[in-house]
Amino acid sequence: MRAPIWAAGAIAALLAVPPIVASPPKPAPRVASFADHQAQCVGKEGWSDPAPPIRIFGNVYDVGTCNIVVLLIAGDRGAVVIDGATAEAVPSIVANIERLGFRPSDVKLLLSTHEHGDHAGGLRDLRRRTGATMAATPAARAALESGVPARDDPQRTGSVPEFRGVPVDRTVRDGEVVALGSLRLTAHATPGHAPGSTSWSWRSCANGICHRIVYADSVSAISSEGYRFARHPAYVAAFRASLARIAALPCDLIVTPHPAASSLYERLAGSMPLSSASACAAYADSGRTKLDQRLAAETRPGASGQD
Repeated sequence: MRAPIWAAGAIAALLAVPPIVASPPKPAPRVASFADHQAQCVGKEGWSDPAPPIRIFGNVYDVGTCNIVVLLIAGDRGAVVIDGATAEAVPSIVANIERLGFRPSDVKLLLSTHEHGDHAGGLRDLRRRTGATMAATPAARAALESGVPARDDPQRTGSVPEFRGVPVDRTVRDGEVVALGSLRLTAHATPGHAPGSTSWSWRSCANGICHRIVYADSVSAISSEGYRFARHPAYVAAFRASLARIAALPCDLIVTPHPAASSLYERLAGSMPLSSASACAAYADSGRTKLDQRLAAETRPGASGQD
């Protein structure tokens, strides 16, 4: 018995519809083992020495250099990158982003910790190569855009190199939550190491484990030769308030722009716990101790210092 003409037409129409082909799965991130990372960085002390990307936890990666952290936080609507190391480091940072399976254009938002060339020098070129929005606090904006440290920066003269400034597309208030899809990062103004120092906090989960992560800015009381913190009591008071604020942040996994400052590499190697309920408090305590030591040193006979 012949099939009805309408049935034959329906069958033909179905056959003409192309089959639904699933999108190929995104390649797994090519993350180096920590041992490989360390092997490639043996004897390298510079800010721009290339290093392979490593996973810190879950969706959080370090795509920076051997001695400068550049964080990439992956989300469902793209990635956030915090800091840019040096201008010379940008090619290796972009290569690391691609090695993780992302296109440079997947980076939608650029943030920073502070406005010194070893952490902000690469932001201009990263913004150009990714097309990302550069966001910063008002206190950091002028120095980021000019590449010149602010007048009240303890390291203004000679301690940190100037860099090519990056246009700031958006200002972020202290305490503001910056959103990108499912990602939520909170800005915390923590001036001290630099006037525009900013720390960032968020929550990341993987395999049923969640961490309250803080990318805490540097808290070292270092300066240009001749600068004396004791001559700037208001600045010291703000510095102390920042240390108290970092100590009080909900935090169990800390990352810092200079990995040694928070023993990041020791923790990734497993010789120390990756997380601790007192992570931010311990980091702030170390900064407070060093600030006190610096102030005490300035009172010793023979201490020089003109501003």
